[in-house]
Amino acid sequence: MTADNRPGPGAVLVSGGASGLGAAVVDAVAAAGGRPHVLDLKPPTTDVPYVGVDLADGRAAERGALELAEQAERYGGLRGVVTAAGIDTPAPLSGVDAQEWERVVRVNLFGTVAVVRAALPYLERTGGQVVTVASTLGVRAVGDATAYCAAKFGVVGFTRALSAELAGRVGVTLLIPGGMRTHFFDDRDEQYKPGPDAVLNDPAHVARTVLFALGQPAGCVVRELVVTAAVEPSYP
Repeated sequence: MTADNRPGPGAVLVSGGASGLGAAVVDAVAAAGGRPHVLDLKPPTTDVPYVGVDLADGRAAERGALELAEQAERYGGLRGVVTAAGIDTPAPLSGVDAQEWERVVRVNLFGTVAVVRAALPYLERTGGQVVTVASTLGVRAVGDATAYCAAKFGVVGFTRALSAELAGRVGVTLLIPGGMRTHFFDDRDEQYKPGPDAVLNDPAHVARTVLFALGQPAGCVVRELVVTAAVEPSYP
């Protein structure tokens, strides 16, 4: 049980759980007495149920999510899904390879949809919760980010529609985080990296808000959460 006597998070599937916000969510779920299950291209650093999959491949993502959902049956059934996988290749539209542009959309949007679709029957049995991870760039567009903005705007629309579709059956929360101190920016050209004075949020802080959403009692749902550093420039 949590400190306020709500049940712990139980078995939670985290896509993108090997790094960044996803890894922080895995740690937070485990610390709260839950059982994280990770779907990612690379293995997590903690010993948890894991399926390796390229989340750009929707059918493979579905199969991986199904495998982990079946494993979660050993722990009382799947109680939550957090779609934390995300990538970006910032560049002008004319300067980014078409296949890479489409891969950004596939991982961020199609991968999110595939994981949720596969997990839904299991979540309906437990009255579970979905938390999708969008971005402040899913509500405010910037240049040189057409693929990322298209995908994250899509996650926002998908989640809001899903919330209406599943009302009363599965809780659906849209998480809109600002920039975080992760390796997300490492492989970018210097011009697209946060400057030396940039203030980025701690992913562990954001992960705690995910736990808050997952921990709502039956009949209550947190529809949307915007979580940023206090001086986040991309919101509002």
